[in-house]
Amino acid sequence: MGEAESSGMSSPSALYDAKLCKDGFWRDSENAPLKISASDIERHAYCPMSWSLARQGNSGQGEAINDGKDKHAEIHKKVVTFQEKQIQFKRHLLIWTWWFSVIIALIIDSIAFIVIDDILVSPIDLARYLALWSAILLFATILAIFLPWRSWLGFSETLRQEKTRLIKQNEIMQSEWEEIDFQGGWFEAGKFEISLLFTVILLGIHAIALVAAENRSQAGFILFTLAMFWTLAASWQLQRALLTENAAELARKEVGLKENTEVVYSDDEKNSGLLIDENIGLRGRPDQIVVVDGEFIPVEQKTGRIPKRPHLSHKMQLLAYLHLVEINTKRGTPYGILRYGNEDIHQIYWEEETKQELFSAVQEIQRLMVEGGAKRNHERKGKCQNCSRRYACTESLA
Repeated sequence: MGEAESSGMSSPSALYDAKLCKDGFWRDSENAPLKISASDIERHAYCPMSWSLARQGNSGQGEAINDGKDKHAEIHKKVVTFQEKQIQFKRHLLIWTWWFSVIIALIIDSIAFIVIDDILVSPIDLARYLALWSAILLFATILAIFLPWRSWLGFSETLRQEKTRLIKQNEIMQSEWEEIDFQGGWFEAGKFEISLLFTVILLGIHAIALVAAENRSQAGFILFTLAMFWTLAASWQLQRALLTENAAELARKEVGLKENTEVVYSDDEKNSGLLIDENIGLRGRPDQIVVVDGEFIPVEQKTGRIPKRPHLSHKMQLLAYLHLVEINTKRGTPYGILRYGNEDIHQIYWEEETKQELFSAVQEIQRLMVEGGAKRNHERKGKCQNCSRRYACTESLA
């Protein structure tokens, strides 16, 4: 990421009319903080002159810029492929689980039909009991789906529910299964409801079968045979799940993600939402947000030459994303991931020292937006030679 992020400035070269507030940030006459992007943070850390030139409308030029955009688009495409394969695997495995449950139910039914005793309890009476239980559970299922009983009981939200809340608040992620406003849930927090619904269906089918089956031994044999055919179908579905899992694993390795990692956000510069901190004016789009051990972790992908250690400008940009993820998820984020290719991976920790480092950078950029006076911050000729805006720079050493 870099060129695509916008600071929301209407006049790039104009200085802002704003004042310094007690918290150290600069706000305009309407008490709104001056808007800056994570890319502003990166450019300013690289060189304040580069940031100033970008703010004046001088875009980066050179093959490295175009190559970087192409590589980022390719990385995003691979991440999307991984997400699709991961979702397909979950769906195939879920279907196989349901089908396998049907097999078990059919086998139990076939045994019950064969050994049922008319003397102990008549089939009609048993069918009535089952139908009554089915009706009661159906009513309970409807209530469980439409009433937010988890909130009433004080249950903490699950990772899936938290992700749904993020979708609704920020529109930064895409829902995989349930509707955004659905409070009952289905596939994680809704396991209770789906279990009730399956029980209702099974009890209803059993009640009908007990009334309709004149020859229960023959009905039991038919059910047992049906279970065998269903086993073949379930085996086919399991094979589909395993093949999809293998494809997802290959896609994961190609992207360079760790095992058991879920991607909940990937920036394509068009459809992904913007993370915003309205209090200090910071905004941006990380390359990815992944879930690792229940934590939301921002990932920043860097292309080009692999450095001996992470560049300060890249670190500062990732710190901005760490802050934005923490603000938007309303939970602590322990670290972010800075990647140079698939092998060179660095963890940048989010702690009090790095927080102050980020806030100082934000405040300095806002000051320059009001007072001006950006200057080159180095004496390295090679750095100027590699700068994509040296064509417009009056302080270039190249």
